[in-house]
Amino acid sequence: MRRLLLATAMTVLIATLTTPGAARAESAAPPTRAEMSLADNWRFRQDDALSGAESPSFNDRDWQLVAAPHTWNRVGLYLAGPEHTHKAETINKTQGVGWYRLAFAAPKLEGRRAYLQFDAASRAAKVWLNGVYLGEHQGGFSRFRLDATDALRGGQNLLAVRTDNSKPAPGAATADILPLTGDFFVHGGLYRPVSLVLTNSAHFDMLDFGGAGVYARTTTLSPAKAEIQVRAKLRNDRAGALNARVVVKLYDAAGRLAAQADTASAIPAKGAHEALLALSLADPHLWNGVADPYLYRLETDLVSADGKVLDRMTTPFGVRQMGFDSDRGFLLNGKPYRLRGVGYHQDREGKGWAISPADVEDDMATLREMGANTIRLTHYQHGQAIHDLADKYGFVLWDEIPLVSAWTLGGAMEPTPALIENARQQLKELIRQNYNHASVASWGIANEVDFGNSFPAFLTGYKDGKAPDPMPLLKSLNALAHQEDPGRPTALATCCEGRVFAAGVDVPTTAEAADLGGANRYFGWYFGAPDDLGPHLDALRAKRPRQPLSVTEYGAGGGVTIHTDDVLGGPIDSRGRTQPEEYESYIHETAWAALSQRPYLWGTWLWNAFDFATTIRHEGDADDINTKGLVTYDRKIRKDAWYFYKANWATTPTVHINGRRYVDRAYPVTDVRVYSNGATTELTLNGRSLGSRVDCPQRICVWPAVRLAPGENVLVARADFGGRPVEDRITWRRPADPAAPLRIDAGAIVGAGKTTTFGSDAFFKGGEAQSANTPADYGRPAARAQISGTDEIDVAASYRQGRFAYAAPVAPGRYSVSLTFVEPKLASGERRFDVVANGAHVLADLDVSAEAGGPLKALKKTFEACVGDQGLMLEFAPTKGEAIVSAIEISSLLASKP
Repeated sequence: MRRLLLATAMTVLIATLTTPGAARAESAAPPTRAEMSLADNWRFRQDDALSGAESPSFNDRDWQLVAAPHTWNRVGLYLAGPEHTHKAETINKTQGVGWYRLAFAAPKLEGRRAYLQFDAASRAAKVWLNGVYLGEHQGGFSRFRLDATDALRGGQNLLAVRTDNSKPAPGAATADILPLTGDFFVHGGLYRPVSLVLTNSAHFDMLDFGGAGVYARTTTLSPAKAEIQVRAKLRNDRAGALNARVVVKLYDAAGRLAAQADTASAIPAKGAHEALLALSLADPHLWNGVADPYLYRLETDLVSADGKVLDRMTTPFGVRQMGFDSDRGFLLNGKPYRLRGVGYHQDREGKGWAISPADVEDDMATLREMGANTIRLTHYQHGQAIHDLADKYGFVLWDEIPLVSAWTLGGAMEPTPALIENARQQLKELIRQNYNHASVASWGIANEVDFGNSFPAFLTGYKDGKAPDPMPLLKSLNALAHQEDPGRPTALATCCEGRVFAAGVDVPTTAEAADLGGANRYFGWYFGAPDDLGPHLDALRAKRPRQPLSVTEYGAGGGVTIHTDDVLGGPIDSRGRTQPEEYESYIHETAWAALSQRPYLWGTWLWNAFDFATTIRHEGDADDINTKGLVTYDRKIRKDAWYFYKANWATTPTVHINGRRYVDRAYPVTDVRVYSNGATTELTLNGRSLGSRVDCPQRICVWPAVRLAPGENVLVARADFGGRPVEDRITWRRPADPAAPLRIDAGAIVGAGKTTTFGSDAFFKGGEAQSANTPADYGRPAARAQISGTDEIDVAASYRQGRFAYAAPVAPGRYSVSLTFVEPKLASGERRFDVVANGAHVLADLDVSAEAGGPLKALKKTFEACVGDQGLMLEFAPTKGEAIVSAIEISSLLASKP
């Protein structure tokens, strides 16, 4: 019943030598090809109504001076915590037209060809050179080139570019450009490098959807030999036919010739020709993931009859075979290879999408240190920098086009022909520009197009519950991907198959449209319980036993300034502000426990590597930021969950105490959690050993119920790694007064308090957390319950309900205990319960609604309790319906003498 897919495509990048000052290299030294960076001294203006700026005589003196890469957008704001790059006054979410103008000097062509190369321009671009319109490109993520030969002058030139990142809408200029929507912000501008490329009149094709013009893949592989197919697309812009040869040489890492082939090529005048060559490589050294990402160098020359090299393409080349097995998972060179990694967006705080290769290298270093070995490049084509680094460091990539969530606008039931063509164009560009990368394993053709008629709020306009069918478009893209690259499988990520919706909701099965399955599943966050993930995946596998399955997204939001004492203390608010960092860790711990035990999964990608910009969220401690990243948007804070994966995935010594940003602790007793991959880990508190933990399950070492001292508490976790001690140290604080009150916000995962600070719900057993408030959702803010009789409305709104008890960890002594109750909706007589303190009935047959005068009216009851060595046990026992409590406040009356 199992299915095995093999991908032997070998990767070739476009390696180029450049003229001095060039931003990046993509071919050989002059006279074959030269590349000139066009990075500095651009003039920029964002203005939707501007006209005439394409003219060389247009006055741009008052425009902003910028350098490419550039974007005008700055999106996403953290509301609290340490100093961040973005400020409220620097945010710019404008989407529209941005004009760029550049005056630059160019050499005389002297028979050569000239091409303007844009590594990306978002989301659409029109280009003029010296007032001559060269063309346009629709799509904000892929490289495109325009023939500038006839318009370029030797000497001074004026380049004008009109970019447009307007949000797609019916009738808009961008209405047929993917993505139509998505949970990420589409930045505008020339956000990747721009260059001028000069070639001979005969050259490898420069207008092949931004591709290299030379494409190579390994067709067969054995320990003794690899067969490599090289396809070269040739162009002759001369007036006469050209008899030439294509010569391919493969060099090993030491520079020794390992294989070569050549073939004659007759290229017609003003025409094209395609040459096909085969290399036979003896004793191939394989590209073997992060353990040994070995790269050869593939050099392809176009040579004239008199032996002159007319053009040269040089690229790193990895020899490998990738397989996808429905039982054994991902196979690299015939052996099981667990893919564990992250989804990745390309923006960062302060720069948006206009990032540098150094920024990408920094991100890759963070992922390598964490122990990841794969990246899902979401939800669009990423630049060459991340692909080059993946080849270099042995990361396996999932590439995908920006077909995200929607493929029609305005309630239309069919995509327009122009949109279909744009999707096909972007898929061709994705494949041809990244065909030669050893790291690329699959081509993603869509993300979350299986909502059916359960539309999220950011998808609007569909009538009567009807939904457009994505399958015709998906099938077309799947066929196109196989036509473009027969050596790699297709993949797509679903969101909704198998989820539990209201009756009548229609969710299509789109997974069958691609070779490989991917599931975006947020159990314990948007739906279900964390432990539902494993059984759900098993059910998907049983439904399609022959299709290799992966998990393409899972995770939770984590605000680094929001904290909880108990991740089970209350409901999470996945669309609102209540998103503590500790809950993010809990979701990842639970999810990885399920994923790591399912070897049939061909890959797992958590969501997300880094916080990123989006304008549909006001959640956690941020606006317009998706905080599901393991690292903050500015890359300054690695959240606790990042260290969880480092302890589990990396072999480097890791010891990390959780909760370092929750410094001022609400309670005197707490669990201490340490992520450690040491064989034995010891914890000390203020120099006193709390004991050691050995071979902690999932690398999670726990010291339960640690009692903190008044004032500062210095915690040190230490493990020995082959004689090398590694430790982590943090400081927590408690009030200096040992008799400080203990205040519990019952039913709340994050403690509230207007005049007095409460801790989150903790020390409970039984019951269920509830709230009188209505949580936020897409397009709907949270609704606060109108509770009277108290200033602490947020504390009173949450409650624990059912039959339950609290074991409050207070020291021996006499205490005043105050309980706050709010009946959320029931009338008098419908709910009654007893409250018992250390075995003594203190409240009998309490009817909150009757005593308070109706629902949503706060009622406070106070009594005294004598506490011994076992602490204070409060039991809530229903006599009719279910018991409730909103807050517990315990204040010392007379502490016991020592």
